[in-house]
Amino acid sequence: MTEEMLLTRINELAAKQKAGTLTPEEKDEQASLRAEYIALFRKRLRAQLESVTIVDSNGNARKLKSNKK
Repeated sequence: MTEEMLLTRINELAAKQKAGTLTPEEKDEQASLRAEYIALFRKRLRAQLESVTIVDSNGNARKLKSNKK
């Protein structure tokens, strides 16, 4: 499922929840869609951060360091 489709369905379910007509099955679907969207968001953000380079005052370019411990 594409990110746009995920957001559309998440928003539909959020509107139903706000109206008070969300079934337990839809609530489970909403939770799984949100988890999938967050995973896609994190993956995209990580890829973007890994492509960032820093240029110092001397014009030397270097990649960002990983902060994993």
